[in-house]
Amino acid sequence: MENRQILFTNSTEETEKIGKTLAKELLASETIPAFLALYGDLGVGKTAFVRGFVSAVSPASLVRSPTFSLVNEYRAGKVPVYHFDLYRIEDEDDLASIGYDDYLTKKAFCLTEWSEKIPEALPACRLEVRIEKDDPRHPDHRKITIEPIGGIPS
Repeated sequence: MENRQILFTNSTEETEKIGKTLAKELLASETIPAFLALYGDLGVGKTAFVRGFVSAVSPASLVRSPTFSLVNEYRAGKVPVYHFDLYRIEDEDDLASIGYDDYLTKKAFCLTEWSEKIPEALPACRLEVRIEKDDPRHPDHRKITIEPIGGIPS
């Protein structure tokens, strides 16, 4: 994936499908970053996107929002997936308390919801996934922008 993609969905299922398709693309590539920084308002579909992603990487896993645990680990596939909810993170000490830096060193996929809370702690090379409600007349319509940041590692 070298360029920004803009996709549109009309349901939770379509948002999940985009997450699943991206996961399959990442599994087939060794050059696309394994860190996904998710952005979007409350209730926009970030967890639905993650649910679709995890369904391709760790099919036996049940995805739930890690709001209170801060990180959920899905290890039922060949590659682990670490799913962070950073909504309650306030500073670097909070990140350290969940072992955030340790997760980044593992051969795994890391997906962070509320990435805007930790801009200084995001890896330089990542995919940014922005999910927006973009049509007030259609409450289930979403615009999903997927953009590589920091270039493709060699």
